[in-house]
Amino acid sequence: MSAVADLDGLRFDLSPTAAHSIAISMDFDGPQPSFFGAPPAQRKPLSSGSFTGDTREGGSCNCEVLEIIPHCNGTHTECVGHITDDRATVPDLVGNVLVPALLLSLEPGQFAASGERGPGPAEAGDPVISRARLRAAWETAAPGIAPAAIILRTLPNAPEKCVRDWMSGPPSTWLTAEAAEWLAGQGICHLLTDQPSVDRPDDGGELLAHRSFWGLPEGTRDLSRAAHPHASITEMVFVPDTIEDGLWLLNLQYPPLETDAVPSRPILHPQLSD
Repeated sequence: MSAVADLDGLRFDLSPTAAHSIAISMDFDGPQPSFFGAPPAQRKPLSSGSFTGDTREGGSCNCEVLEIIPHCNGTHTECVGHITDDRATVPDLVGNVLVPALLLSLEPGQFAASGERGPGPAEAGDPVISRARLRAAWETAAPGIAPAAIILRTLPNAPEKCVRDWMSGPPSTWLTAEAAEWLAGQGICHLLTDQPSVDRPDDGGELLAHRSFWGLPEGTRDLSRAAHPHASITEMVFVPDTIEDGLWLLNLQYPPLETDAVPSRPILHPQLSD
């Protein structure tokens, strides 16, 4: 089966064999990525009266209870409701996503050298993606292209990202406030990263990159103050090295769960040559 999508003069191959998922598969019985000290995602059979949801224990069928923290247990998409008092949800604000996306591989720089703004607890050697570094990579990879989404693959791109405890070992890479603000100014509505957060894990609660991307002023948690309320941030993706930098069609899939963050499955479809 083959199908082609034509968006603003760009053609993409929608055939299933050409598509790539960049979601980390959730293995309830094996190693998982983790963040912020959260417990691993778990599953257990439903037990209700005499019924057990496990055929190995005499049940008539398997019926499991899943326990998962989307923000911490794997690939997830979040909306501005993550940082507002209003209980805004991904299905309500983000909606269906099928847009051109630019995949960029970036080697982080050090915060001290960026000359850009970070949270109070930031340290000089923190690995960051600055506006200057991001802009230079964009202009080199895709001059004249105006995608609606961007996918950031940080280097080195170790498969360990799929199972890493992000609160131990080397610090994760975060975005400066200027970098996030610049992306929003370029018309990026969907920001995807292979890191556990676009912000520094221990940032004193400032969440500057989140706020800058959604256009929510510091000091407010009022949804009505957000300049980009329909934008989304997807964290903890994994983009194998076999997927080349450049323009792709992003199909951002997620379940209809009315909450600020949901497990998600970003799918990339390749661009067709002329």
